[in-house]
Amino acid sequence: MMIEFKNEPFTDFSKEENRKAFETALLKVKAEMGKEYDIIIGGERIKTGRKVKSINPSNVDEVIGIVNEADTELAEKAMQTAYETFKSWKKVKPEARASLLFKAAAILRRKKHEFSAWMVLEAGKSWVEADADTAEAIDFMEFYGREMIRLSERQPLVRIPGEDNHLYYRPLGVGAIIPPWNFPLAILVGMTTSAIVTGNTVVLKPATPTNVIAAKFMEVLHEAGVPDGVVNYVPGPGGEVGEYFVTHPLTRFISFTGSKEVGLRINELAAKRAPGQKWIKRVIAEMGGKDGIVVDSDCDLDFAAETIVKSAFGFSGQKCSACSRVIAHQDIYDELLEKVVAKTSQLKVGEAQTPGIDLGPVVDEKAYNKILEYIEIGKKEGRLMTGGGKAEGNGYFIQPTVFADVAPDARIAQEEIFGPVVAFIKAKDFDHALEIANNTEFGLTGSVISRNRLHLEKAREEFFVGNLYFNRKCTGALVGVHPFGGFNMSGTGSKAGGRDYLLLFTQAQVVSEQL
Repeated sequence: MMIEFKNEPFTDFSKEENRKAFETALLKVKAEMGKEYDIIIGGERIKTGRKVKSINPSNVDEVIGIVNEADTELAEKAMQTAYETFKSWKKVKPEARASLLFKAAAILRRKKHEFSAWMVLEAGKSWVEADADTAEAIDFMEFYGREMIRLSERQPLVRIPGEDNHLYYRPLGVGAIIPPWNFPLAILVGMTTSAIVTGNTVVLKPATPTNVIAAKFMEVLHEAGVPDGVVNYVPGPGGEVGEYFVTHPLTRFISFTGSKEVGLRINELAAKRAPGQKWIKRVIAEMGGKDGIVVDSDCDLDFAAETIVKSAFGFSGQKCSACSRVIAHQDIYDELLEKVVAKTSQLKVGEAQTPGIDLGPVVDEKAYNKILEYIEIGKKEGRLMTGGGKAEGNGYFIQPTVFADVAPDARIAQEEIFGPVVAFIKAKDFDHALEIANNTEFGLTGSVISRNRLHLEKAREEFFVGNLYFNRKCTGALVGVHPFGGFNMSGTGSKAGGRDYLLLFTQAQVVSEQL
């Protein structure tokens, strides 16, 4: 009997032994910094003349690793390898594929602090944020392994006399996995392992800022015994290698998490039939959000302020679920704003490896410059209450920033900034607040802070987001507990960590035999 799925517990860093264990992991990882990482195709390690440095966003003088980048020739080799490997991998029993995920989860659990330390240094995550990321990666493998076993069992069909009928979930083929940098382990692991546990093979093009974490996960898959060629590690420029995979006739599906612009381009390219292509490519895309927290007139304002600050500034606002708009009832607007500004101005910004910081850096120079540009836009569109510029340090540090009196249609209230910037918007009443909450092209997460049950039920029906939270933060979805994915321009409606997610990587076949 399989043990029931339970979420991996987070590490309690208030305990000295846990702090010491994490510090030891940081030292171990630092000793490995600067190493070179090869492309991996069918188990073959390949060096190229094109290399990219992965930089520590907390200290831009530190090189985390040097990664070999592929070109279209190597991308073609990876596709052919994955296609050939699929012929044997699809025949491996689902239970055996699931066992490989359980083995990989066990390895990752043993190396939990080590992987979290890599994220502290390469992605700029705080200890707590990195630990949650690693725990989620473990959860994905444990959950999807169990789901595959469930889907492999005899499926319930209506029985008729004189026939024996079975429904099977068959793998699709070769998938292109294009994960983001903001959850460089959890989302990468979830996207990759959901595809392979269902019997598909993949070409994995990791996000460039976090190439090394992806390479480290390849080591886990190898140690767990995943056969060569099932997952092919192919770092390279998105516009070259990523697009090559998306448009390739052998690509059966594309699993993508990232910006709206890139997601739409992938969807458009995938819709065009390439010469020799025998199927309609499937696109599973998660594309970000412009998430709002609605604060009603009757709530605990201290709790609301704490919820907003946690939702907005965890991981420097670089979560697609992060609160970037506060829609507050006019009766409590000024008092709530004052409390949020007071809490925000006390947040500590510093190097991610420093215990107890509230915000580390943003991920790279491109993100840094974009966020600072939006802050300048915000100074024209709203009233700057706190923050508003660079923070000290030899990295991509930005002050947590709050703007007040922002119009619902302002750019900083509509466009995804993906940084530590929050816009306060005033609502006349609860209906007006819901109207503002729904006025973006996105629909990922949202939250309502209210004691009014009728208002909560109205929001349940009318607040159009994939993940809606009442009286809690709008971040922190747990695998199996909060299946995650949004509406509209937030993606294709898939629910990562949910019971229907694996169906996206399969096709159902019915076999009927007359008796």
